[in-house]
Amino acid sequence: MTASANPRRVIPIALQTVSGPTAVMRPLKTGFALEALPPLSLYIHVPWCSSRCPYCDFNAHEAPDELPEARYLQALTADLEQALPLIWGRQIHTIFIGGGTPSLLSTATMDQLIAMVRARLSLWPDAEINIEANPGAAEAQKFAAFAASGINRLSIGVQSFNDTHLKALGRGHDAKQALTAIEHGLRSFDRVNLDLMYGLPGQTACQWEAELSTALKMGVQHLSLYQLTLEPQTVFAKFPPTLPDEDVLSDMEAHIEQAISAHGWDRYEIAAYATVKERSRHNLNYWTFGDYLGIGPGAHSKLSFPDRIERSVRTRNPEQWMQSANRNDGSHISETRQLSSAELPFEFMLNALRLRQGVATSLFEERTGLSRLALSAPMRLALERKMIEPDPSRLCATELGWLHLNTLQGLFLDDEGASNG
Repeated sequence: MTASANPRRVIPIALQTVSGPTAVMRPLKTGFALEALPPLSLYIHVPWCSSRCPYCDFNAHEAPDELPEARYLQALTADLEQALPLIWGRQIHTIFIGGGTPSLLSTATMDQLIAMVRARLSLWPDAEINIEANPGAAEAQKFAAFAASGINRLSIGVQSFNDTHLKALGRGHDAKQALTAIEHGLRSFDRVNLDLMYGLPGQTACQWEAELSTALKMGVQHLSLYQLTLEPQTVFAKFPPTLPDEDVLSDMEAHIEQAISAHGWDRYEIAAYATVKERSRHNLNYWTFGDYLGIGPGAHSKLSFPDRIERSVRTRNPEQWMQSANRNDGSHISETRQLSSAELPFEFMLNALRLRQGVATSLFEERTGLSRLALSAPMRLALERKMIEPDPSRLCATELGWLHLNTLQGLFLDDEGASNG
């Protein structure tokens, strides 16, 4: 399981939801219209891991002795084909194969998967195709074959280069295997991202400095850096380890800024660091409120139409999802809902404010179909609190706003704006 930035962690409050096998949509009168549809990405979920990490709250399941790869691919095909009428005529700009641990799949299955997608969808000529991988020895040997299949970006879930910390995190690899996997990845891919975590049990600021230094020296093009948090429904939440205190965490975060700046990179998103050229286009599509179709167990979708924006979720259990997807009756979708006009300011700002440079104000109108006046009340509050830049042409958090991003984002909730407007 890697820890790549992923909108599956953000599940906005459902207002009018229809759940269950029929998942019939009840239309809402939203009062907006889109003049153009945003870019479209594809997310493909692979739900299995060699073992479940104690900090992980993603839809990941311990792999059986033999993966049902043929049935899984068949179900993915059925899932995608049932979604095709929703995206007729639209090109795919990026693909992200996440999990779980997609690199557990055989190279033959991965090749068939990419071929299946290409046969059914129109891909942008230089589409970014990213796969998450763990740095186990057997998986690293597959990297060249994955690249030959057409995958052109690799994200390796290293998490740490310290064997003691890797053991505490329940990882199935050691530091030597991580370094070897990175070397294999750089030989096969022009763009390699590393996932690293800080604030680990027993970790000191000096140890984190050494970890980050190792990562920057490897020659990769992108880093995703996450503070370990104790998510609900995880082993760590039930049996919490002792984590570094706030002073140590502050030192760790200060070192990130110093080291990244010295390396010539930028922090362009809450947890993402790279040069402008090497930024993750798939994740940028999420944060700029682009569209994405998610297929596979538990996958989320956000799709725009001229008169509405819809979200949907697939059935989480892998076996149930495979069975229902192959019935071709829509029963693999557990929830579908249409966003209301009142929700859209929060939905948009929840994503856009993650970007360090923010977004043009005009993008709000373009991606939501609403007037910028819909932001007036919460923007006034954010400006009074000095949490958002006063530039009317741009929606961008101030330094204070970024330090308290959850509070800033919460101002754009409909009930917050109504109560304070």
